Amino acid sequence: MNEEMTPEKMIDRFTYSITSEQSIEQVTEKIPAACEQNKFALLHTYVYHDIVESKGFPIQRKVYIYEICQAKTAAGMLTYFPHFSIFMPCKLAVYEDNGQTVISTLNMGDALNEIRSNQELFVEANNLFNTLKSLMNIISNN
Repeated sequence: MNEEMTPEKMIDRFTYSITSEQSIEQVTEKIPAACEQNKFALLHTYVYHDIVESKGFPIQRKVYIYEICQAKTAAGMLTYFPHFSIFMPCKLAVYEDNGQTVISTLNMGDALNEIRSNQELFVEANNLFNTLKSLMNIISNN
């Protein structure tokens, strides 16, 4: 890591996050319908604060992680760029931080530039990322 890239800057570069003034409960209850509206399959939900507490490590904030997918784009990525499988399925994190609800995902922008050789898939994957950002705005009510 170069001297100019602090851990905070690195996290900011690799994540896309928005905040909401709504409670975490209000935000998380919107996720299933927003996924359906935006043609994402909701594959799995992790109530992470409960998971780590059950392992003997309670935390003082609520954290939810959702695994979501658009199968057509996933199939294309796995067919032409299987090394991207480490980023799949798309993750959506919702957590409490300083009185706000944060909605966060992997910032796919830099990674997607690496697949420009397949222009059709590049456009499709960028559309997926834009749809994911739109979904985040919907659930945040921003």
